[in-house]
Amino acid sequence: MDLSELDRHLEERGVDGYLVDADSENSDQYYLSGFDAPDPFVTLYDGAVRLLMTRSLEYARAKKESRAETVRRDVDYDYGNLSDEYGPHEARDRALAAFLDDHDVDSVAVPPRFPVRTADGLREQGVTVDPDDEGILTEIRATKTDAEVDHIRAAQRANQAAMERAETLLRGATVDGDRLVYDGEVLTSERVAEEIEVTLLRHGCALDDTIVACGSDAADPHDRGSGPLVPGEPIIVDIFPRDKETKYHADMTRTFCRGDPGETIREWYDLTLDAQRAALEAVEPGTTGAAVHDAACDVYEDAGLPTLRSDETAETGFIHSTGHGIGLDVHELPSVSPRGGELRPGHVVTIEPGLYDPAVGGVRIEDLVVVTADGHENLTDYHKSFVV
Repeated sequence: MDLSELDRHLEERGVDGYLVDADSENSDQYYLSGFDAPDPFVTLYDGAVRLLMTRSLEYARAKKESRAETVRRDVDYDYGNLSDEYGPHEARDRALAAFLDDHDVDSVAVPPRFPVRTADGLREQGVTVDPDDEGILTEIRATKTDAEVDHIRAAQRANQAAMERAETLLRGATVDGDRLVYDGEVLTSERVAEEIEVTLLRHGCALDDTIVACGSDAADPHDRGSGPLVPGEPIIVDIFPRDKETKYHADMTRTFCRGDPGETIREWYDLTLDAQRAALEAVEPGTTGAAVHDAACDVYEDAGLPTLRSDETAETGFIHSTGHGIGLDVHELPSVSPRGGELRPGHVVTIEPGLYDPAVGGVRIEDLVVVTADGHENLTDYHKSFVV
């Protein structure tokens, strides 16, 4: 892991170290420490990674599994006696201040969401705490190593297996009046989502939620969907799992229809496919996320459909950004949006234009790509077929 950018950041800010106080569900914490623990712990970076464990039961595992050069515990700084004298909260502040002093650290930068109580406690102990509004670790995480790209690639393979299972259910369903039936039962969003989750578990991935949204539900980009799936209506399937071992995410969306979708939604699908192709063609190092977003907007606006670029108050049409970064978080830098900055090799982003209107439904198509030295590589190897 290359932390030279963090070294430069600390030097520019004139502080001795960078401090994170969180459990490993915080992606900055996991990235910096390399340690997976359910309870909060402290990571200090002062040119080396150093851990302070608040719970001794994680101490041995932290020494073995983390990337830290040194691992200490609160009890190593007389926490028990300090707690008797000052109470548990101030005792922790004093132990943490002693840990920093042990490494000649008098000033630290901290992430934007650093705990206020920890910051105030350190300041009372004479430590300078400088909030890092830029979120330097989040910026560093945006550029993936080859190993990180491989983690995302593996998660995407699992994702594709789950998408295939969802499509198989839809393709195998029969049309019975105004409903789809599979194996004698009405096919619902919940049934498809369950099969997606089971498939992901079998491939070492999990997710807290997924989107299987039909008809008017699909007109809301983040509606999870519920109830029976209807023939002739668009069905958005958006799956964003996390690999249970590596913690890296994947993301993919396809829109399907079982039956005859009608002329308008067919046109919308074709336009969205064109918008995605245009955006994908624009992805290369040195361009910006804003330019990629513009490429998608151009297709829709040329067809006379609204976008947030043409009307920032639009409630139908293309009403979200073209994509986002992905890694330890399912949404992270860089942004593929009107404010998206320069794309660099190692950036992994989604490209997911879409159209939405409650009177029509919704369409979204999403691939996952990594920016390379001479263009991009599409990490998504799954066909794009609307009517199944």
